[in-house]
Amino acid sequence: MHRTTIERRLSDAHEQLVRARAELAVLDEQLVVVNEIADDTRIKALVAETPVASREYDEANRHATAMLQTRNALAEKITQLERRQEELLDRLVVGPG
Repeated sequence: MHRTTIERRLSDAHEQLVRARAELAVLDEQLVVVNEIADDTRIKALVAETPVASREYDEANRHATAMLQTRNALAEKITQLERRQEELLDRLVVGPG
């Protein structure tokens, strides 16, 4: 692979990594709020003991769970991008094998 191709791919991987890390930071902040809402609705459901309160908690909990799954998938993507970036850097430093 030519050096310019490796540099272009490295640049692309870096840009994707920067965007993914920024997205993860936002998602982490949102997840804190969503988890707090789920905890609050859980307590309200326990105190109120009504079907409506229970449904509100179920919905908030599903939302928090889905958000956590999205966060975990994004964290995995970041790990893959970091691995790809390391591979490209190795190719750039070592040269074609």
